Amino acid sequence: MAKSLITLVNPNLVHPPITPYALDILTTSLESADYEVEVVDLTFRRDDWWLVLREYFATRQPMLVGVTVRNTDTIYAQQQRVFLEDHLAIFEEIKANTAAPIVAGGVGFSSMPFALVDFFDIPFGVKGPGENTLVRLADSLYQGEAPETVPGLLLNRGGGRVVQVPINAASRRSKAGFSPLNTATSYTRRSGTALKVDNLRYYRGGGLGNILTKNGCAYSCAHCVEPDAKGTHFTRRAVDAVVDEMEALCAQGVYDLHTTDSEFNLAVAHSKNVLREVVRRRETDPHTPLRQLRLWIYAQPTPFDDELLELLVQAGCAGINLAPDHVREEMLDDWKVTGGGRRYYDFSDVEKLVARTKEYNLPVMVEVLLGMPGETLETMRDAVEQTLALDVTVAGYSLGIRAFPYSPLGIQLAAQCDGVRTVPGLQSDSALAPIVLKPRTQCASVVEYERQFVFDEAGRFRPVYFLSPELPEDPATFARPNGRWEKSVELLWQMVPESELHRVMLPTLPGITEDDNNYADNPFLLRLIQLGYTGAFWSHWPQRHEIMHGAA
Repeated sequence: MAKSLITLVNPNLVHPPITPYALDILTTSLESADYEVEVVDLTFRRDDWWLVLREYFATRQPMLVGVTVRNTDTIYAQQQRVFLEDHLAIFEEIKANTAAPIVAGGVGFSSMPFALVDFFDIPFGVKGPGENTLVRLADSLYQGEAPETVPGLLLNRGGGRVVQVPINAASRRSKAGFSPLNTATSYTRRSGTALKVDNLRYYRGGGLGNILTKNGCAYSCAHCVEPDAKGTHFTRRAVDAVVDEMEALCAQGVYDLHTTDSEFNLAVAHSKNVLREVVRRRETDPHTPLRQLRLWIYAQPTPFDDELLELLVQAGCAGINLAPDHVREEMLDDWKVTGGGRRYYDFSDVEKLVARTKEYNLPVMVEVLLGMPGETLETMRDAVEQTLALDVTVAGYSLGIRAFPYSPLGIQLAAQCDGVRTVPGLQSDSALAPIVLKPRTQCASVVEYERQFVFDEAGRFRPVYFLSPELPEDPATFARPNGRWEKSVELLWQMVPESELHRVMLPTLPGITEDDNNYADNPFLLRLIQLGYTGAFWSHWPQRHEIMHGAA
């Protein structure tokens, strides 16, 4: 008999739907600890989600409710849509229908967890991977012990004060070497089971399944929140556990799997071992569903040798999303670095890798991030020209970067503002006054430090972005805290020859084009799903006009 009921809620209302992998991970660990777990998934009921919650809690009395916050906002400079208001309404509805305490987590939540525990006014939060932390919390509540004994747990003390229990906190239940991660066992993935994550439904409604081979990242790229949100070292999952999970998903009809690692090829020896096990099963078992696997990966330009490429092809890789980010050395020197501050590739590595993928006819998308500190018209033009020269399926360009509290860029911007001045390039569409950030040492609390990256002083939503002030914008644009880098977007479009537009993703503004490369409620993605396409959406991008107009 189960100890008690724990309810997990997915509040993500964005479409196309993305499988809430975190809830499968949490369910696995909680069920292993003898808890009954039910998932209330609001994604497919986004027009009447409140009714779903009311009907569910009318017949259920869980001991604990967990909510996963995958995204706080779109992180897209040209469409600065914040999701926190929708999430807050969901939290309030849960509170109105159950007396059970609420704990929140997820990668978006973990980018500013202290501020969000306070904003949602909930008792508990978990920063980073939380399967073992959640089990510890459930055990403490079940046994009547104080949550203060749960390593890593965030506790809401009220009045804007949120504290975190030290990871090495001693308790009767704690063990030496506590880790918030379960790396040894496969995560249970289901389809068609009531009150669980329905992986097949998500696949049919979103075109992709997902798989995690390792967590965390030991690198220190300036724009990235993942090392802080997921851990600053690579935590590798057991190879058999990963491949068992892939096999189970394929057996359920989920054939297109995208890696959710920060980057698949970092900690490359482990990546190769995962692929070797996939290949071994495909070659030795004629009935394995892995023979139908189509694997899609995120990757950095290095490390990426011939052996890795060959293993990917043998394992059924369908495409590589490659992130060179830029081509200019001076742009990358302080940006794309290891934890020790060392650059780990240059653009020649990108060119060599793309040339090798052509030998295998393997689709590749390259993603370029424009508008970082030091970006000029010259560096932007060079980035476009050199990446367009690559023979890739799609070249994608974004302009501007979301600044988060614990990304190296966010920390740097707060230090430069020093609580007294704005920094040229700080921008938010909803800003009503110059954006002045404080470093952590000047803030009265962690909550105050984190809040300033998404709220203004009056509590209004104001996500903070950075776009290089060295781009050729009008002085009036730079003078306004909500000035939009429209001229730079237009110049970027002019840099791409019309003959190349079919295979290029560009930032968009109203009236420029019918294209939209932002994920949230993207018309092209929604059309793809309606027509039954699967796989990474970029792989269909060159045919988008034919698909949208019914010619493909």
